[in-house]
Amino acid sequence: MIGGGPAGLFAAEILSKAGLAVTLHDRMPTLGRKFLMAGRGGLNITHSEPLDAFLDRYGAAREFLSASLAAFPPQSLRDWCQGLGQTTFIGSSGRVFPEALKASPLLRAWLARLQQQGVTLRTGSDWLGWDEQGRLRFRRRDGSEESVQSDATLLALGGASWPRLGSDGGWARLLAERGVAISPLRPSNCGFLVGWSDVFKQRFQGQPLKPLAASFAGRTVRGEAMISAYGIEGGAIYALSASLRDAIDRDGKAELRLDLCPGRSRPELVQLLSRPRKAQSYSTFLKKTLNLSPVAINLLREAAGTALPETAEAMAALIHDLPLTLTGTAPIDRAISTAGGIALAALDERWMIKALPGVFAAGEMLDWEAPTGGYLLQASFASARAAALGLLDWNGQ
Repeated sequence: MIGGGPAGLFAAEILSKAGLAVTLHDRMPTLGRKFLMAGRGGLNITHSEPLDAFLDRYGAAREFLSASLAAFPPQSLRDWCQGLGQTTFIGSSGRVFPEALKASPLLRAWLARLQQQGVTLRTGSDWLGWDEQGRLRFRRRDGSEESVQSDATLLALGGASWPRLGSDGGWARLLAERGVAISPLRPSNCGFLVGWSDVFKQRFQGQPLKPLAASFAGRTVRGEAMISAYGIEGGAIYALSASLRDAIDRDGKAELRLDLCPGRSRPELVQLLSRPRKAQSYSTFLKKTLNLSPVAINLLREAAGTALPETAEAMAALIHDLPLTLTGTAPIDRAISTAGGIALAALDERWMIKALPGVFAAGEMLDWEAPTGGYLLQASFASARAAALGLLDWNGQ
């Protein structure tokens, strides 16, 4: 086993439970670092929506992932958490969380189970590929190297986001050199670049924009966003990130549309904006009449280019349909997850890499992506289970 994130740990659990001698290698000094980071704001382990709608979240990879997700659906993941003493609950958004909210209690119980099942955990063990005899090469923390003979190998090395937590995508070159088809790694669930004015950027970076409805390519998502020095990020933006990213790759830019008052109709806005302003400044009037925040009001100024529209109709139109030009994605190391990786066609029905007999792969290093909301972790677990069972079948067990 190579990779100490959720997919690697889950595959190690299944393989060791089946009686295999499992050694898990990870380049970081401790395991599950990205898993712990994901749990800082509340570990969203999966989602409660019906399976058919759940599967749609995986877009082009739906067909490939459907069997593994049907075999290990959200309820199975919740039951697994319960088996580790971590009861889960469904939040108001349909997302599923452990009652402790944090990832650390779950990870501690999980690692204890792996040790009880005899899994050898080798941290600070950086995978370097294969030697001339086909053995796995590793570099230890002290700089020394070792080669390890393995009857079978399961790779679960993650994507290329959050490299300081361990997943830097360095495995792509090692596999490509062995003839494995690799789709370029790209940011997913990411922020986007916007050409803010210096005044707006300096004053409002780090401030939330809510309530909000963001629209692109016929899809609208309600939620919130965050202004950053480089542009815009946040839940509503992440949900549209795949189509926005693809449009930028194709056209060099994408025009996102924002509704800054999603709870009010256009006629209602016109009626409210037609009230006498009296001695109030325009900003004060908008704040008191529509409860718009300073960041929202100044975003309107950014979009208008010069002065804000004076007529109620024009202002209502801008508030409900504010154009925002995105010129690029934020760097991949700032993304929550990544797209690209091992091409799905490079795997056989056992999740073994066709070009590398005896080598299996799972998790985010495969070419699929999904929005936040529990879908990333669920597919990581389900794919790890599928790859582990494929390895057992290949091994004659």
